[in-house]
Amino acid sequence: MDNHLVLAALGADQTGIVDDIARTATEAKCNIADSRMVVMGQEFSIIMMLSGTWDAIAKFEAQVSQLERRLNLAIITKRTEQRQPQRESVPYKVDVIALDNPGIVHEIANFFASQQINIESLETSTYAAPHTGSPMFALNMTVNIPARTHLASLRENFLMFCDDRNLDAILEPYKSN
Repeated sequence: MDNHLVLAALGADQTGIVDDIARTATEAKCNIADSRMVVMGQEFSIIMMLSGTWDAIAKFEAQVSQLERRLNLAIITKRTEQRQPQRESVPYKVDVIALDNPGIVHEIANFFASQQINIESLETSTYAAPHTGSPMFALNMTVNIPARTHLASLRENFLMFCDDRNLDAILEPYKSN
């Protein structure tokens, strides 16, 4: 049976961080089951889930303090279990674009939380609008909508919610690539 370890790391961006973490995982005989990495400002961040036998995971864990020192990163690890498929829910994709204003993420997250809908993934970014240079905000997320939810009502309520806040939004079934 595979064991799982989630690793989150943050520190100044530099070439070779992913290579060093991946090499350490490979040398410990761990597999990178899932990962996300991004550079924000001058900071590198990564979250990944490793899988392997209990001794492979333990071997990797023993290398974490050396990785922290060598790469000048703050690293947190936590043992976990593989997530079970959400059988009683349907994945949907949510895309929102608007003029950038404080509080947009909170309001959207609150809308879905109040509907008992779990957010599975979330990405946001800001950019300058073409031609005008106005500060724009983009949000992409995946939510798991409980099967008992009336989708037409949810969609209508969400689009009214977005119209009230001048958010351009799409709520559609998730399609894997």
